[in-house]
Order: sequence, then structure tokens, then C-alpha cells
Amino acid sequence: MAEPCHNSNMKLRAAAVTLLLFTHAALAWGPDGHMWINYLAGQNLPASVPAFLRSPAALESLAYYGLEPDRWRSAAEPELNAAQASEHYILLDLAEQALSGPLPHRRYDYIRALAAAQTKHPDLDLTPEHVGLQPYVTTEVYERLQSAFRDYRAALKTHEDLKPIEAEILFYAGWLGHYVGDGAQPMHTSIHINGWVGPNPHGYITEKQFHWAFENDFVSAALKSADLAPLVAASKPQALTGDIFDDYISYLRGSRTHVETLYQLQKSGALTGRGTPESRAFTAQRLAAGAVELRDLIYTAWLRSAQPLPR
Repeated sequence: MAEPCHNSNMKLRAAAVTLLLFTHAALAWGPDGHMWINYLAGQNLPASVPAFLRSPAALESLAYYGLEPDRWRSAAEPELNAAQASEHYILLDLAEQALSGPLPHRRYDYIRALAAAQTKHPDLDLTPEHVGLQPYVTTEVYERLQSAFRDYRAALKTHEDLKPIEAEILFYAGWLGHYVGDGAQPMHTSIHINGWVGPNPHGYITEKQFHWAFENDFVSAALKSADLAPLVAASKPQALTGDIFDDYISYLRGSRTHVETLYQLQKSGALTGRGTPESRAFTAQRLAAGAVELRDLIYTAWLRSAQPLPR
């Protein structure tokens, strides 16, 4: 069920305090979820991608790199932590209402658009580190992967050593998987990122522990990779045909439609312990959605890397 439509100004004002309450420490999925998403995405790549991508060693590498951006969130590296913390989420409802239309495709155009919108909404925090940068880092890492695939194709023709390029491809694909996995977690797309904010007629949880309790504690207690593997395998690999940024925004919007369902499950007690068949199925479907999107992005990057460079 989609989240209810409250008065736009009320939603925007509620969002103004969201990240003051959200400590930036919450992650999207714990280690299990991120590793499963990346591993299953690689395992279900079509046979037309380079064989090294589907090897057992490659799948283990993809799973390992799925956690990489969270390894950068340490107080020991404060500049790195601060610079990339907002790349794990986007408050789409806030961003789309504040900008009154589609999001710009490029990071700095988006930042300038938020700054312009800030003058119209002085009561809101529309800084990019508040609203989030998730689709921008995802698109940028995707393009790194596509570029590396193009180098791989060139090295094949000149009979160069492929090992360095293969390692680069696996890193980019695994890094990409982290953000795609983040996007599958509904709370990472909404002002309700860590407890319900604003008007709350249904009495949903507002405690800030909910975010981690769902994506880490519940996932670890209730699921295993075998629960989502059939869901990923049942989805046929697809090459994306449109603009990558637009496709990814659609994916994030789809994830956001599940926000209220997640809060309803919590309110009913279905996320306690091993949960219920309904809550386990819901969570497996969200994790599988991340693996499917990642698989298709990797596949698309491989296919598009064969296209001539624009002149």
C-alpha cells in the first residue's frame, strides 16, 4: 500500500526534521542482505556476459564488495564518511515536491536545483546531504562499470592481460550493488527513513531503532539466501532500453510504494523474531528486487559497452 497523501506543506515541514532525528549511522540492509543481493545478481547473469563474472571466485568478490561503502562509514575516516553518507538514500517525496518536477540527471544540476528551491522553502533543509544523493552515485558507478567493460572489450582484441580489468569490473559491479541494494529498502527512499514522521493517524512506530531492527536484525533472524534465490531466478535477465537514470528513479519510486506496508507489518508485530509468512515474503521480495535490478544493470552495462563512443 502506498503511503497516504497528506498536505504537501505538512509533509515538507515534517521532512525538515527527519535527518536531525536520523543519525546517518543507519545502513540499508545488514551484511547478510547486501551480500545476498550481490551474490544472486552475479549468479543469475546471462551466459552472454564474460564467463569470469559468473565464476565462484567472482561471486564471492561481488558479495564482499557489496559491503564496501558501509566500510567507509567509520569515524576513523571522517571526511570520507561525511562525503558519502548521503549517497545511501534519497528522500524522494521531499526532493520531488521541493523541485516540483523530475529530478535533474546530473549531481551538480540537482545540487543547484535544491539550492534554488531552498529560497522558496526557507523553513526546510534542502541541502543535498539532508535530502540525499542515492540515484546520482548509483548512476555514476554504473557508468564506471560500463567504461571498464569497454576497456575489457578493447583488451580482448589486443590480447592484453585481462586480470587487472576483470578485478576492476568486479569492484565496480560490487560497489554498484551496494547502492542498488540500498534502493530496494523502502525506508531509504522516503522521509519515513527511520520512524514515521509528520501526521501519523495510524500510530506507526516513530522510534529511531526501527530502521536497523528491520534491515539487519529481522533479516538475519528470519531469512536465508535460499528464500530469495528462487525469486531472482524466476526473473528473466533484461537489458534496460531507456535512460539509466530514469530507469533507476522508477525503481526507487517502486520501492517507495512499499513504505507504509513495512510500517503496517511492524505495527502488527510481524517483524518480531522470525516474523510471519507475510513479513518474510515481503522482505524476501524486496531483497530479490535489489538483486534483479543489479543483475539487469550489470547486463546492460556489458551490452552498451559495445556501442561506439558518441562523437
